Amino acid sequence: MRILGIDPGLQKTGWGIIESQGHKLSYVASGLIKSTASKGLPERLAQLDAGMTEILLRFKPDEAGIEETFVNNNAASSLKLGAARGVAMVVPARAGLVVGEYPANLVKKSVVGAGKAGKDQVMMMIRTLLPASGEIVEDEADALAVAICHAHHSMSNTLMGGKMIGAAR
Repeated sequence: MRILGIDPGLQKTGWGIIESQGHKLSYVASGLIKSTASKGLPERLAQLDAGMTEILLRFKPDEAGIEETFVNNNAASSLKLGAARGVAMVVPARAGLVVGEYPANLVKKSVVGAGKAGKDQVMMMIRTLLPASGEIVEDEADALAVAICHAHHSMSNTLMGGKMIGAAR
């Protein structure tokens, strides 16, 4: 199964694609979708939509996972992040993909083994689990971690015969 992991953001959205075959995971691709800060919110969301659509067309994932966002003290920033996250979720959903949503601590626990792991620990484990990923930035590592989390939970839910918690069709 080919999985798209998404670390949403308005300024830059990290994405990562992995292949999951049983317990074997392999790196396919990763990158960033960046929006132009000088443009208005609608134009920036359109850039994110176009970038996500291009990734889906190019890599043809079977499912997707996205990191849930936290609400910070700045309400305006939280609303903008929520809008970007909405676009990042709706593009794969519109294409008919299952989209699993995962809190950051579950993503970290799935990859590192500890829900309060730091960014450096996540990066180290991504390099260990997916050595072909090479030199990547934090947002790419986070997106790949989401994809790995989704792979683990998707496989567990398939084995249990249940519907994936947090997933939408």
